[in-house]
Amino acid sequence: MIEIHAKSSLHGEVTIPGDKSISHRSIMFGSISDGMTEVTHFLEGADCLSTIACFQNMGIAIERDHDTIRIHGKGLHGLTAPAQTLDVGNSGTTTRLISGILAGQDFSSVLDGDASIESRPMNRIITPLTRMGADITNENGNGCAPLTIHGKKLKGIHYDSPVASAQVKSCVLLAGLYADGETSVTEPVLSRNHTELMLSAFGADISSHGTTASIQPEPVLSGQKIEVPGDISSAAYFIAAGLIVPNSEVLIKNVGINPTRDGILRVADAMGGNIERLNCRTVSGEPVCDLLVRTSSLHGTTIEGEIIPTLIDELPVIAVMAAFADGTTTIRDAAELKVKESNRIDTVTENLLAMGGDVTPAEDGMIIRGGRALHPAQIHSHLDHRIAMSFAVAALACGGSCEIEDGECVNISYPEFYHDLNRL
Repeated sequence: MIEIHAKSSLHGEVTIPGDKSISHRSIMFGSISDGMTEVTHFLEGADCLSTIACFQNMGIAIERDHDTIRIHGKGLHGLTAPAQTLDVGNSGTTTRLISGILAGQDFSSVLDGDASIESRPMNRIITPLTRMGADITNENGNGCAPLTIHGKKLKGIHYDSPVASAQVKSCVLLAGLYADGETSVTEPVLSRNHTELMLSAFGADISSHGTTASIQPEPVLSGQKIEVPGDISSAAYFIAAGLIVPNSEVLIKNVGINPTRDGILRVADAMGGNIERLNCRTVSGEPVCDLLVRTSSLHGTTIEGEIIPTLIDELPVIAVMAAFADGTTTIRDAAELKVKESNRIDTVTENLLAMGGDVTPAEDGMIIRGGRALHPAQIHSHLDHRIAMSFAVAALACGGSCEIEDGECVNISYPEFYHDLNRL
């Protein structure tokens, strides 16, 4: 149980830990490249450590030295059969992306994780991989992990993905490395593009046109030096806190602002948030800046359509911002919230109502009528790190103290979250 006390102001600066999506990919791509990949500012969260463990179990030497990781890659065909089930923990990214790599190997493997992973939908990758000729089955017949993958020679396909999901897109593109011809994925709207940017830097022949990404098979990938930018999904909690806690000024350093991820900044601008972008630069091919956030009088907005994939992980904390804003905020086109670590439509609604908020859930989002003073409550995280962190922010501005049940689940993506919050 974590207890959070309301604050009268927040001041100071925080350096955000490394981006989770990029940290995962650096391990995977480094492992299937020739030579050493050195990664700095790596996220030491539980999910990314699951990815490290999986590749170590397939014969890859990976050294950890504080936030620097050295991966001794063995090339595209250098992985060896794991002697045990590959434990993905709580990580959907690990499960879906590694499946694309495993589908094209010359060995068999089994993927499994915790109870949350065993309830998350995997047919969204099983379907395209099967079309490529993969032999992949779900043990329980429910479209979820555990997954058994018998590696085979794959064929290139064009896949029209029904969902805008970087995990689905990345899975198919990674399988395309082992295919017999070009593989391409078209999404309904563009999802985050870290895979395309990073694979290109490693030497893959990959291209993007509109919402379609294409990759050629059998490249020679070479180890790289990667500096991981700060994770905007982690920065989101400090952005929200700086905006809604009175008399606050917070400098958030080293934040990745990739345009396929920066939706929360656009929403904050639309709500009247005072956020200044400083020291803008490019780090390992990714745009980065520092964000100076000041307390603001927020107002409601509508969040829908193409912006949704750029802020899907930030919607819980955006809902918290909306509860402190004047007027109504409507979130639509976000049914993906239902298949995260928890059903985030339900868990956000439950906890906002418990604090006295005015929220109505919908099939693909929610309607939040802001301006009501929230009061302390016991928060149920449902072991979802983003719910725990979002309602820790709500607790800062609720006029009392809140207890967050299983609040330690933040270790999945941000082990130092409460420490950094307390420093402000």
